[in-house]
Amino acid sequence: MEFENLTNCEEMVMKIVWDAEKELDLSSVTRRVNETYHKEWKPQTVSTFLSRLVRKGYLMHYRQGRVFYYRILVPQKKYLEEMAERFAEFWKQENVEVFLEALENRSALG
Repeated sequence: MEFENLTNCEEMVMKIVWDAEKELDLSSVTRRVNETYHKEWKPQTVSTFLSRLVRKGYLMHYRQGRVFYYRILVPQKKYLEEMAERFAEFWKQENVEVFLEALENRSALG
C-alpha cells in the first residue's frame, strides 16, 4: 500500500500521535508538539495538520461529547517501511549501503 507523502509539519504531528500511549485530542496534540519541537503553533494550525492527516488516511477522528479524538490508521512501522522502500528505490542499492554506513557511524557517535 502506498501512502500519500507527508509534509515535515504533518510528520511532526503524526509522530506525536504515534508516540502517545492513548488517543489524543486537539489540545493534547498542540501542547505536545509545541513542547517536543519547540513550536508556538496555535490550535487552529495543529487542527489543519490533523485534518490533512485524516484526509490522507493516516488518522481518523471521532467525537466524544464536544471533543474530537484522533485514532491511528497507519501504524508507524508501516510508514517507516514505506519510507525505507521509497528511499531505496530513489537512491538505488549502492547509495543505500552508503546511507546505512552513515547511519551506523552516527549511531556509534551516540
